[in-house]
Amino acid sequence: MALIKSISGIRGTIGGAPSEGLSPVDIVKFTASYATFINSTLTPGQRKLIVVGRDARISGPMVSSIVVSTLCAMGFDVVNIGLASTPTTEIAVVAEHAAGGIIITASHNPKQWNALKLLNASGEFLNDAQGKEVLRIAEADEYRFADVEALGHEYTNNTYNLRHIEQVLALDLVDVDAIRNANFTVAVDAVNSVGGVVIPQLLRALGVKNIIELNCDPSGNFAHTPEPIPENLTGIADLMRGGTADVGFVVDPDVDRLAIVMENGEMFVEEYTLVAIADYILSHTPGSTVSNLSSSRALRDVTRNHGCNYTAAAVGEVNVVTEMKRTGAVIGGEGNGGVIYPAAHYGRDALVGVALFLTLMAKTGKKVTELKAGYPQYAIAKNKIQLTPDIDVDAILTEIKKRYANEQVTDIDGVKIDFADSWVHLRKSNTEPIIRIYSEAHTMAEADALAEDIKRVVADMTK
Repeated sequence: MALIKSISGIRGTIGGAPSEGLSPVDIVKFTASYATFINSTLTPGQRKLIVVGRDARISGPMVSSIVVSTLCAMGFDVVNIGLASTPTTEIAVVAEHAAGGIIITASHNPKQWNALKLLNASGEFLNDAQGKEVLRIAEADEYRFADVEALGHEYTNNTYNLRHIEQVLALDLVDVDAIRNANFTVAVDAVNSVGGVVIPQLLRALGVKNIIELNCDPSGNFAHTPEPIPENLTGIADLMRGGTADVGFVVDPDVDRLAIVMENGEMFVEEYTLVAIADYILSHTPGSTVSNLSSSRALRDVTRNHGCNYTAAAVGEVNVVTEMKRTGAVIGGEGNGGVIYPAAHYGRDALVGVALFLTLMAKTGKKVTELKAGYPQYAIAKNKIQLTPDIDVDAILTEIKKRYANEQVTDIDGVKIDFADSWVHLRKSNTEPIIRIYSEAHTMAEADALAEDIKRVVADMTK
């Protein structure tokens, strides 16, 4: 059993004793702590209202019922939007003029996990200080439940999937006519979560008539490991190799990450989802771009090719969004397939990514393999080191900085070392008990070799 408490939310395995996993007791405790924090942010006259949405995990209905009841017990009204993606829930918070929102999803984690992702009144994730305050309230048990006369009420609203789709279709750079006229055949793998509902709906609204649905039953019985990375996507890759579709789209359980499969069955690679869409956006609306430190240099290169400025942020959607607002970025996101397009909203959104990518395909008339060939070619290796209680992560990162002091080192989030033609980034995960090691070079062999060098250094230090 595992329970991870961080500014990214409360994430854990279902079952077990309190504090050993995401038990009902823990759900009540952290929901009440979040409600206490939100209550402290309310302005005079502001309604005590919170939006709740969930992905299709097996534990979703159970967790949702506890969350909703706890919020009502704290004196908050709740708009329950039911089965909805993370970006849909973010949009609903703003549309409802709510004080905050809770998304019940463990994102790419396996089915035994679930989590509470916490939003502010702007439909954006809590920042570092706010997240820490929620954890402090929970640790101190500083929440108090409402008297019977002040209990909140639950309201159900099942319209937000459609409203989200309508918002995507209304974006200036989404060309529905071009997509319809292209007569694409599109394959979708939604890992049997909420994407199995909303992505086919979006495609039909975009005029796509030929849709091949793979794992689109929102049962929560994930057909494969849900993180949309190549080793988990053999099913759709095999399907695409038969020449059955022009493009394949894969989303994670809460539909904020988008991976693309090329018409030949090969991966477009998650990193290039943002690169391709940024190239399209910048060709129409020049401006700055932002991604996190663990994302491909290809975005930097494409941005500079358009005569625009690129900056890097610490890992985490909230950090990328903060930097995007600071720089006025027109597009940004994360190399895990997370596209953040401010013209839609400040959140990773696979629906936006699908619509913009299909528009790019339709307007250029290029196959996905042809699009990929036109971008700077890098290979990124994603490795990890499992943490044990005796590993001192901070000491490891400090020693890495010393050993590579002659290189360009960035330490705003873990340690990133930039070499002339490659880079490596080490950081402790906010969602799993691991150290992530991302490395990039012009070939995968070079990226893997760089990661292995770093892993050997870490291994020597932990003997």
